[in-house]
Amino acid sequence: MTAPTAPAALVERHDCPKCSAPAGSPCRTTSGKVATSYHTGRFTLVPSLKADLEIKTPADRSPGKAWIEGAPVSIGQQTDTAMAIRIGYARCSTVGQELQSQLDALERAHCKRIFSEKVSTRVKVRPELEKALSLAREIKGAAPDQSVVLVAHEMKRLARSAVELMTLASVLQAEDIQLELLSGPLQGLYDPNGAGAIVFAVLAVGAEVEREGIREKTLEGLDAAARLGNHGGRPTVITEDMLAVARARRAKGEGVTAIAKALGISRATLYRHIEE
Repeated sequence: MTAPTAPAALVERHDCPKCSAPAGSPCRTTSGKVATSYHTGRFTLVPSLKADLEIKTPADRSPGKAWIEGAPVSIGQQTDTAMAIRIGYARCSTVGQELQSQLDALERAHCKRIFSEKVSTRVKVRPELEKALSLAREIKGAAPDQSVVLVAHEMKRLARSAVELMTLASVLQAEDIQLELLSGPLQGLYDPNGAGAIVFAVLAVGAEVEREGIREKTLEGLDAAARLGNHGGRPTVITEDMLAVARARRAKGEGVTAIAKALGISRATLYRHIEE
């Protein structure tokens, strides 16, 4: 058996809220075998282990083998001295961008677990962010009094619109999860149930207004250029004079292939303009 002071022994002093393994027994999988790691919700019940986000099942408890209920054990009392559990999230938009600077900053911020991915902000589904939130929820579900902080390098790693940010804020508020941003205009630690929620809403709307202003200025510039005859884009392949010649030669029965070759354009381009 494991030593009585080992993390595994401390974990097994509690019933598991996820797999219902009784005190004295290791956690089990849905297939009924001994799990390779204890479920997070179980070891967060031990104050001294709340900051540890993974505890392996010892070999003598037979990970991967058929689960057998252990002997009942007494549950002792412990003083809760755990600090906040910090879960990091890093994201960049393209494969060419680097994540390491964000990862280094999250490590310096003492994040116990870091989730990262390369996915555009325009993509609504971000699997690693969902995993980070799921872990935070699991910890809070097992230990409601434990402080959990979702940490990101800056706001744009989480969302780019007021709607997205306010949706995230509402999720954090419902789960009582704090949010910390390490840089940018929103730098700081925010409690979603306090004044932080108001700060989020105000600054997020400000960012949305700024983006909308940029969009309006761009459209105004394109409209002004169009009025001056500059429509942007690639230059036309065939001019009005060329089209007139092509139609005249076509009316005389000349083949499209010969006309296109003479004008230096493709058959498809000639067909498209004749049809138009």
